[in-house]
Amino acid sequence: MAERIAILGGGLMGHGIAQVFGCAGCSVSITDPFADVRAHIRSRIGANLDDLGLDRAALENVEVVESLEACVAQADFIIEAAPEDLALKQQIFADAERAAPAEAILASNTSVIPIGRIMSRVANRPRTLGTHWWNPPYLVPLVEVVRTAETSGAAVDATLALLKRVGKAPVEVKKDVPGFVGNRLQHALWREAIALVAEGVCDAETVDAVVKSSFGARLAVLGPIENADLIGLELTRSIHSYVLPALDRSTAPSPYLDKLISEGRQGFKTNRGFREWPAEAQAALRAKVTRHLKASFGAQE
Repeated sequence: MAERIAILGGGLMGHGIAQVFGCAGCSVSITDPFADVRAHIRSRIGANLDDLGLDRAALENVEVVESLEACVAQADFIIEAAPEDLALKQQIFADAERAAPAEAILASNTSVIPIGRIMSRVANRPRTLGTHWWNPPYLVPLVEVVRTAETSGAAVDATLALLKRVGKAPVEVKKDVPGFVGNRLQHALWREAIALVAEGVCDAETVDAVVKSSFGARLAVLGPIENADLIGLELTRSIHSYVLPALDRSTAPSPYLDKLISEGRQGFKTNRGFREWPAEAQAALRAKVTRHLKASFGAQE
């Protein structure tokens, strides 16, 4: 079972993934092309550990190195956590394959890009796959393990076993489709939510209130397929015959999003998006989400 982990990218996801493996006792090397990011990796992990009430001794398992080559040189398992730029990811894996041991598994943390496209410049493709972690990776248990048409069963099995050992809840995605499972479901909901606001059916606050105070409240314990079986497939089909023809079918981003963006309403970074977001409201929402995740899943042990 893999013990030497290499993380390529030290930002939002990378440092959190390194934390998970460090807390599990794995030997972790992590790098980032930007010196200022590398300089803050250990302090960010330390702050997370303090917030979760975990022992800072886990930091002893995490080494920050300057180059990709040094990071992957002795790795058993390599995870890329770079920005969602296809060309950048392709280059990272081409470089990693040259510098890493021949048996190392190569995994991308992309959230939407098909893994086969990312790994197109890798020669030994049976050892390539996707490991899509969710933010924050040290609190959200799920990791989607994405198989390509060329991924070996041995690589999938080894990845699932490793992730289970470090306390995650991995699932296998058997076909390499854009967005995998989680983001396809999430953005299908977002498409309809945005359409409801754009069409004047309700305002943004109402959309969020409806989700959080109805079906969203039970999603953690009742998934959509379980719910269909619970209410019965005949009723499910009957409901679909009425509602599905009325749902949004757009295959491109909503023009309403373009309108908001053109008005400088880009979300938290501009203090307004669908709603107004002063700094104190942003902080309150972030804190609320973190408290909920900590209460739901606990600290990564």
